[in-house]
Formats: sequence, C-alpha cells, structure tokens
Amino acid sequence: MTLYDERSLKKIAQALREWEEKVVPEWLKRMPERMEEFTTLSGIPLKRVYTPLDLKDWDYMEKLGLPGDYPFTRGIHATMYRAKLWTMRMFSGYGGPEETNRRLKFLIKHGETGLSLAFDEPTLVGIDPDDPMAEGHVGIEGVNVSSLRDMEIIFDGINLGEVTTNMTINPPAPVLLSYYVAVAEKQGVPYHKIGGTTQNDPLKEFIAQKTYVFPPEAAVKIAMDVVEWSVKNLPKWNPISISGYHIREAGATAVQELAFTLADGIEYVRQLIARGMDVDEFAPRLSFFFDAHINFFEEIAKFRAARRMWAKIMKDWFGAKKKRSMWLRFHTQTAGVSLVAQEPWNNIIRTAIEALAAVLGGTQSLHTNSFDEPFRVPSEFAAKIALRTQQIIAYETGVADVIDPLGGSYFIEWLTDEIEERAWKYIERIESMGGMLEAVKKGYPQREITEAAYQFQRELEEGKRFIVGVNIFRSEDIEEIRKVPLLEFDQEEIEERQKRRVKEVRASRNQERWRRALDELRRAAERGENIMPYVLEAARSYATLGEIMGVLKEVHGVYVEPPEY
Repeated sequence: MTLYDERSLKKIAQALREWEEKVVPEWLKRMPERMEEFTTLSGIPLKRVYTPLDLKDWDYMEKLGLPGDYPFTRGIHATMYRAKLWTMRMFSGYGGPEETNRRLKFLIKHGETGLSLAFDEPTLVGIDPDDPMAEGHVGIEGVNVSSLRDMEIIFDGINLGEVTTNMTINPPAPVLLSYYVAVAEKQGVPYHKIGGTTQNDPLKEFIAQKTYVFPPEAAVKIAMDVVEWSVKNLPKWNPISISGYHIREAGATAVQELAFTLADGIEYVRQLIARGMDVDEFAPRLSFFFDAHINFFEEIAKFRAARRMWAKIMKDWFGAKKKRSMWLRFHTQTAGVSLVAQEPWNNIIRTAIEALAAVLGGTQSLHTNSFDEPFRVPSEFAAKIALRTQQIIAYETGVADVIDPLGGSYFIEWLTDEIEERAWKYIERIESMGGMLEAVKKGYPQREITEAAYQFQRELEEGKRFIVGVNIFRSEDIEEIRKVPLLEFDQEEIEERQKRRVKEVRASRNQERWRRALDELRRAAERGENIMPYVLEAARSYATLGEIMGVLKEVHGVYVEPPEY
C-alpha cells in the first residue's frame, strides 16, 4: 500500500524541479549555504529538503505499521509512554560498597526508577583488590566488588524484590549475577521477583571496550551459560544486553553501531539454538544497549531502524513465532564521548538533546550522563541534574504523550530506510565471513571502527565538524573548569578497606564448603557444562571474584589480542 498516486507525485516533482531551478539559485546568490556538503555523523549526505518523492515506492504497513505490531518501527508497545514511561537509570558506583549504597539511596530518594551499577577496572577484569595488578585502580571508575560480602553492603536496606538493577559487567558476569542472586536469597526474595540486566556481551569486548579475559570461543560459551540458566530460573532477568554503546564510544558511526550490534545478536541467537533451545524460549529475554549521540535525527532514525531490522531477523531468519521474540527492547545511554572538559556546563545541554532523541526513538530505559564525567565519577549535584533532565522531558515537554511523533516525516522515514540499507550491507559482509565470531577473530569490525574514529578526528581538525567550545567558539576561561564541584573521596583509604575486607572474608568463611565449591566449578568447566549453578554455589561459599575467575582462567586460558598493522 503506497502512500501517493502517480499524478500527485508528478505534480510534486514538477514543483520541486521549478524550485531548484528558479528559487534556490536566487537565494544562493544572496545567502550562500554554510557548507558545500551536509552529512550526518555517519557520513550520509543530506539533501536540502525531503518530499513524498523520497518515499514514492514506500509501503506504509511494510515499513511503518502501527505501534506494538510488526515490524515495530513505531515502538514495541501499543501504548508506549502513554501507559508507562521509560525506566530512568543513573550510572552509580564508585569507591567501595558503602559509598555506592549511599549513592543508590540518594538517587532512589530523588525519583530514579531503576538502579544501574558501574564497576571499577579490577572488578571488570575479575581480580581481587589485593591483586598487585589492582593497585591504584580500586574504586576509581566504579564500585569495587570482590565477594558476596561487598554485594550485601551495596544493597543493604534495598529490597531486591522491589527494584531492577542493571550491572555493566562482562567476563565476570556469571560471578556478579551470582552474588546478586545470593543477596536476594538472603533477603528472602523469590527468583521470579528478581529483575534486572547483566550486560554479559563478550563480543563487543573484543570489538571495543577491551576488558576481555577469556579467548573468544570460551567467552561466548560462558556468556551463553548465563543466558541459558537465567532464562530457565530468573523469568524477569535480562541475561544479556547486546551492546552497541561501547562500539559507538570507541569511534563507530551510527550505522556501524547498529550493524555490529545486530550482528552480535545474530551470533548469540545461533549459539543458543545450537544448544537445543527454542528461539521463542529465550528471545523474549534478549535486550540491547545503544548510544544516543548528538546528531539528533540520525539517532532517532537509528533506533527505529534497529527495531524493524531485528523483527525481520527474528521472524525471517530464525522463525520466531511470538511477538515478544521479535521485540528489540533496548536501554540507551547518552554519549560519553560527546562530553568535553572545555566549558563543561555545555554538557548538560548536549545530554538533554541526546536524551530527547532516545525518547523520540522509543527507548525502554535511559541513562543520562552527568556533565562532570570528563573529569571523574559524577558528584551528587551533577547526577541529580542528569536525573532531572529525564524527568523534565517526561513530565513537562509533552513528547511522551504521542507515540512515535516524528513517524511519517519525509526526512525521518527516508533516513530510517537509508540507515537500515547501509547497516544490512555490513551484516551481509559479516555473514560472508562466517558470522560475527569469525569476523571479530579476523579483526574486521575493529578495523572499521578505527578508520571511522580517525575520519571523525580528521574532520574535527579540518573544521568540517564542530564541537562548541573545542574547535568553534572557544573560550580560554580556565575558571569554567575550576568552578565544577567535583566528587571527592579518599581512593587510597577505600583500597585499603577493600583489601582488609577481602582478607577477612577469606579467613571467616567455611573453608571446606569453599574448597569443594571451587573444585566442583573446575570439573564442570572442564566437562563443558553450564557453569552457572557451580558459580552460584561458589558465590554462596564466599569465594572471591579473583578465585572464581582464576579457576576459569586455568581451564580456558587468558586471551591476548594479536597486533593489527
């Protein structure tokens, strides 16, 4: 069902031709355009104006449809934000468990509707705070967690049956999830009430974030263990958050972010089917995580294209029958790389625009970055402003009152189609390599991202792209930076506290139960079993993060990325 008849299109084409031949040249004589070529951040060329001619062969029901119906371009829920607003999350976690517990309670008090835990580098790579490699890094960029004791302190006074928690953790995902489940058990929370998300996305670690531990095949196997176990035991848990965010933060374009994220998802679906799981058994629990960058319309179009592409992949490629299996449910975080140290107050404006794009794009969950993040972990002052940004969008602007309000815009629909077409080309290339696991091993997405990052930096330096306060409208006022009220905490004291606590845990636990749990985990890993039940028992025995990860390293080895020239 196309939207326009041939007669109408001919009239529009004639009017457009006359406008371009007569009206535009006269205006250009008086007011030359600012640039020779206008493009999105992905390098997609943009015309002056879009008309029905750009959608002349466009089928409304095939491309757009209605909210809650295939292909879900307009949203996965029929009523979207008119029924329920997106979950508002703020990235929380710094120092030790005590500091993070206070921050979580502060945000809950001010209206946060979902918790989100950031971990420090030692936790991200699975080592204990007294490991020599952890020195100077404990509690710096997130909270340090090395045992069940730490997780108990983080959630002291917070009922895990009444909140959902997102944990940004990858190689040690089975361990951190087990600590969380063990805390819920101690609180008396039944499994069917435990809700939240583990990122648990190993492929993007090799592509972008680089906090990998195990070789690619082993890393994917362990991640799929988490998914399989969670689907069967934690019905409200999202066991994987297939993440384009870190891919984008590493320098990818919006098109690359979309393509590589969906290609990762395709790989994981195939891995789970190979285990004998039915696609409709696990697909409803898959979730995604995208970046909301500063190029406003491109980001909105990217989110809409993502939903449509994933629905097609699940239905046509994998034979999904349930609607929920075709849903692309996603969390969004505003772009960390768009924040700059120069004139830091401007970051509040950037974040607001990016958050608005995420909402107009139909996100289910949103994290807004704090304006002081170019310097360190957010202060309470900055975190509160970031949370208030979401609340103002939700309760004051009216943008949540109509579903997909930009749907039908000639430009938005054309751009959604264009981004989708370009993303499919990347996916086809990855498929020709044997899928994303093989593409990662060959370094393909890594090279593409490196080239995109280089191109963007070059355009900045050549004045083809602008960042206000950096390469245009620059201010030399250093006082702007000095006025930022940064979070202060004693990192050395926190590190010493965490070292003492982990030693106390090792000394006070039931040694026999601890030793037996680690031995059984080792044997299960060697047999290729699903390790989650064994990791959970190790967590209950107060085995430390480093000890559990150490067992898995002995079995699977440690990955060293080959150099690229």
